[in-house]
Amino acid sequence: MKIATAAYPLDWLDSWSQYEDKIATWVRDGAAQGADLLVFPEYGAMELSTLAGRAVASDLEGSIYATSDRMEDANTLHAKLAAEYNVHILGASAPVAAGFARPVNRAMFFAPNGQSDHQDKQIMTRFEREDWDILPGDGLRLFDTAIGKIGVLICYDSEFPLLGRALSEADVILVPSCTEGIAGYSRVRIGAMARALEGQCVTAMASLVGTVDWSEAVDVNTGMGGIFGPPDHGFPGTGVLAEGRMNHAGWTFAEVDLDAIANVRADGGVLNRLHWQEQAARVKMTAKSSLS
Repeated sequence: MKIATAAYPLDWLDSWSQYEDKIATWVRDGAAQGADLLVFPEYGAMELSTLAGRAVASDLEGSIYATSDRMEDANTLHAKLAAEYNVHILGASAPVAAGFARPVNRAMFFAPNGQSDHQDKQIMTRFEREDWDILPGDGLRLFDTAIGKIGVLICYDSEFPLLGRALSEADVILVPSCTEGIAGYSRVRIGAMARALEGQCVTAMASLVGTVDWSEAVDVNTGMGGIFGPPDHGFPGTGVLAEGRMNHAGWTFAEVDLDAIANVRADGGVLNRLHWQEQAARVKMTAKSSLS
């Protein structure tokens, strides 16, 4: 398959049709370059809050529900575009009021056959916990698609190896992210690369980029697109299949060979995924040693 992962800027929207045109253009451009799978970033849907006006978009609580209220229409649009361009799309995530005690951070996954499902973020950052009060939602899912088995770890989730291990059957793990500075971007990138190494799979990181003056939640965003694999047989020695330019909006593309993933899992220079279980026995042998 060919993956396209976004460095996506937020825009002020004066109308719903402006949003439709923007998303349609991004999908059209990705598909025109042969992409089978398009990955948008975490909280990229927050621009929908601007349709409710500046006072709402700039209010933390108000922006949640203004965005959530637009997601049904946004999902309909993404489903239409997935079918029209014959692509799989991970839509930009959004805070969604989904029947939990508080909103959750949810990304929708769309197949070109009209099917769709969602992935909720599992572990909240400090800002999500302490300021925004976003909760974890449903558990992890593994999407069995016509282009392979796909998992999603939303931003901070990529930094936790047991979440990655739960998706050990995935060929590709998508990592939509929203990070304020280079440190946050680096943490998520390192997490994505670590999940590719230990799972002997491919990870695709999408980033929110640019600054806006209408949101306290997503005002400053740093990152770029990146697609990573295990640094082993059939993959680059750096593990980097492709990467964009820092804070430069656009798609980053990479060809991903599912046979290469199967081959490195069966006969790589190392077999991280196969040897995962050996850790438990070794951990039990841990002992304290005093050399003072």
